[in-house]
Amino acid sequence: MDLENIRLELRPPLAIVTIDRPKVLNALNYRSMSELEQVFLDIRQNTDVRAVLLTGAGEKAFVAGADISELAPLTPLEGEQLATRGQRIFHLIENCGKPVIACINGFALGGGCELALACTLRIASTNARLGQPEVKIGIIPGYGGTQRLPRLIGKGAALKMILTAEIVSAAEALRLGLVDEVVAPDQLLPRAEQLAQTIAGMAPLAVRDSIRAVNSGYDLPLASGLELEASLFGLACSTSDKREGAQAFLEKRAPNWSGK
Repeated sequence: MDLENIRLELRPPLAIVTIDRPKVLNALNYRSMSELEQVFLDIRQNTDVRAVLLTGAGEKAFVAGADISELAPLTPLEGEQLATRGQRIFHLIENCGKPVIACINGFALGGGCELALACTLRIASTNARLGQPEVKIGIIPGYGGTQRLPRLIGKGAALKMILTAEIVSAAEALRLGLVDEVVAPDQLLPRAEQLAQTIAGMAPLAVRDSIRAVNSGYDLPLASGLELEASLFGLACSTSDKREGAQAFLEKRAPNWSGK
């Protein structure tokens, strides 16, 4: 697929994905979502990429929401199909096997907030504004917001944001646990890249399976989550990277990861 609304920059071990519709505050239309899916399918298979930065073009918005002109004419069946499609794409981003860091510059509203929620980590600039204001136009969050937001910040805080359509500042988002760090606008990408490079320097299979253990085990009973963790720990012990990591530690040198 030729990319029109998404820019992909490969700088191994990093990939930088930019939603590029600044004239409409990077609103997610059908084409943008298709391109996001294709880009992350490619990233998932690219062994040279070990971490991803996801951001929006310009200084005004990460993603200001879905494209309302496409939402307005939807029938009930079409609405359900659109939500299911969006949930599938965001699930891919959440579980692509690589850490995805949302770099939130400006507005992250509606589908944009849901996109950030699907990322592994969220760093916001001081001018970021986040919210789920769908009730203002007679709908509810449909790309995972009613499920990921309460899991991240708690049921009461999530319901308050959703039901009041409140847009919160970066500082309030940090207090709620909605974002992990807040930095000056000119430090957003440098800080995210620094964090991504740190993670990319770790054993890639261990990073992948740590994400898998947390994501898959989060809603399991503790005993089942611990069973999953033990299984993935055992798999890690079968890898060349585990042998290399242990040997490098004993020899007091930097490890040379093979991703095997």
